[in-house]
Amino acid sequence: MSETNNPLIRTDIPHSARIWNYWMGGKDNYEIDRTIGDASLAIDPDIATMAVESRKFLIRAVRMLAGERGIRQFLDVGTGLPTMQNTHEVAHELAPESRVVYVDNDPLVLAHARALLTSGSDEGVTTYIQRDFHNPEEIVADARNVLDFEKPVAVMFMGVLGHARSYPDALRIIGTIMDAVPSGSYLVFWDGTTDSDAYVKLCQEYTKSGGAPYEPRPKEQLEAAFDGLELVDPGFGPIVHWRAELAKPGTLPDIAAYGGVARKP
Repeated sequence: MSETNNPLIRTDIPHSARIWNYWMGGKDNYEIDRTIGDASLAIDPDIATMAVESRKFLIRAVRMLAGERGIRQFLDVGTGLPTMQNTHEVAHELAPESRVVYVDNDPLVLAHARALLTSGSDEGVTTYIQRDFHNPEEIVADARNVLDFEKPVAVMFMGVLGHARSYPDALRIIGTIMDAVPSGSYLVFWDGTTDSDAYVKLCQEYTKSGGAPYEPRPKEQLEAAFDGLELVDPGFGPIVHWRAELAKPGTLPDIAAYGGVARKP
């Protein structure tokens, strides 16, 4: 990888975005990520399923918002590495004029941004903002240069807020951005929960490996992120069940990942 020449990219410390990429079959990862990824699979074999199912949830949510709700602006915070059917690709398939802003502070993600930005539509806009989600005011200020905050925006936190410094901080981050967007906007949010002992242990071991700590939380705390918003059917619950009408009965995996989509009244 040419990115190894970037001094900001540490190839000796595991990184959750690169490990996630590995679990999803991507190639943007290093030996340390694959080593920790395999060790994590030994602790919790369902984690690779969570990675795949979370992307399916993203695809269903963006399709619903662009296709059924007429949303043409997306703010994807903590996007991670591009893999398959990214937010802008799903949105542009249904609404080529969509404007998509990705936010991440990881140098490897930003190194891939140039290639990702070439795959957008001619009518729409796809861009990156280099910001830490712990500074949501800065995200809003930068996003205003691309998005029209007088029109609805879909704000997305897809399995990233376990990296928040605390639960109150996670709510602050969500609340700050949702306060900035107008009525008719949406929050798309999911995260890992404490339902699975194996997943909790995996997160603990990942922290010991030198990676940035990730804190799974009770599903009741995740649901509270939607307080004051109107949940879209089927409401808050396991992401594998969210609008999974096409799945065959009995085939949906049981993973510790909960979330939903909600409208700002």
